[in-house]
Amino acid sequence: MVRKATLGDVCRIAEIHVMGWRFAYRNLISDDYLFKTMNVPDRINAFKRAISERNEDVYIFEENGIVKAFMIIGPCRDADRTSSFELWGLYVDPFMLRNGIGTKMINYCEQRARELGYSDVVLWVLEENLIGRNFYTKMGYEFAGTRKYLDKFGLYEVRYHKTIG
Repeated sequence: MVRKATLGDVCRIAEIHVMGWRFAYRNLISDDYLFKTMNVPDRINAFKRAISERNEDVYIFEENGIVKAFMIIGPCRDADRTSSFELWGLYVDPFMLRNGIGTKMINYCEQRARELGYSDVVLWVLEENLIGRNFYTKMGYEFAGTRKYLDKFGLYEVRYHKTIG
């Protein structure tokens, strides 16, 4: 089931985030960053702030008492898409992949967007993240033709979108 995350979930969310980055971005982002800079304690603190101070919309997928995935959703942060909803991030525990969890999370994101009156959803994905791009394409998202360069990693992100209503 998908539910809003609580402070009690932040340790598991942080773990999924770090493991998810290491799994998805290995050979795209430096090992120094993935294994030295990015760590669970720092992510715990970041997610505590996101949930308690900024009140961000962090949702988890939980099954049999195990948090298996999380996502952050909300109004689009792009100046040219202020009327869009955005999937800010979606991470499934690498040990839980290929079980339909990502699909359930995307469906929930789209349902939430419709409830809030949005008619489309956008997301950003690393251009070289073919697993992610293929997943989003399978879910009906299309490349929107927009790219942005991430100086920190020397990589491009590409924006995808989907009309939902």
